Amino acid sequence: MPETETDTHSMIIGYILWIFGFLGAHRFYYGKPVTGTIYFFTLGLLFIGWIVDLFLIPSMDREADLRFAKGPTDYNIAWVLLTFLGLLGIHRMYMGKWITGILYLFTGGIVGLGYIYDYWTLNDQITVINSRGLKRL
Repeated sequence: MPETETDTHSMIIGYILWIFGFLGAHRFYYGKPVTGTIYFFTLGLLFIGWIVDLFLIPSMDREADLRFAKGPTDYNIAWVLLTFLGLLGIHRMYMGKWITGILYLFTGGIVGLGYIYDYWTLNDQITVINSRGLKRL
């Protein structure tokens, strides 16, 4: 599917995170932290919801593209950094939040709690950053 002007989330990244979906990763990525948390604690609703989501990812992708603001900070890069290097705060440094990024680096994502917080709020944090960038233009 070609990238559009409002394409903020990648279906490819969504499917890659779906592999870890029984832990809710793809649901957090698409801005659904409540169901992401439920999937985390129930192993993707005992893997059944995880399988169903294989077919729901295209609609979750479209919904996220409409909901979140495109701008200079790329959601996909930030999510990959959070998922694989989140405890080191690299995603925060990428977003320009250098102080908390360095704090995460030396505290293991503030002992993991900041890492979890960012899973819940990363899409909104990026939307705020991107909205500020659009107002300056």
